[in-house]
Amino acid sequence: QVQLVESGGGLVQAGGSLRLSCAASGRIASIDAMGWYRQAPGKQRELVAAITSGGSTAYADSVKGRFTISRDNAKNTVYLQMNSLKPEDTAVYYCHAEIRVWLGAGFTDYWGPGTQVTVSS
Repeated sequence: QVQLVESGGGLVQAGGSLRLSCAASGRIASIDAMGWYRQAPGKQRELVAAITSGGSTAYADSVKGRFTISRDNAKNTVYLQMNSLKPEDTAVYYCHAEIRVWLGAGFTDYWGPGTQVTVSS
């Protein structure tokens, strides 16, 4: 089975930095897009950043210029470098990946269990 495991969350002061990592493991033939979403209390889950297998990226307006997404295709891992963090960045961050488990299959969405990021003012 496929698993996504996030790491790197925690508590940081405003203006600080954190780096999130997410590794996909299991039966994987190929991975298309990977990304990070977040969900704050009382709010809907929202896209933070995404990256295609070819390296094209997209960001939410609220994080442009502060967050950087990258991936290591050899390690099936996606990263999110978060700089200049603000209290409004506080949320549970979820890793997402579109994974094909065998070459003849279509891509399926997989999610990690989430990692808490808390930014204090």
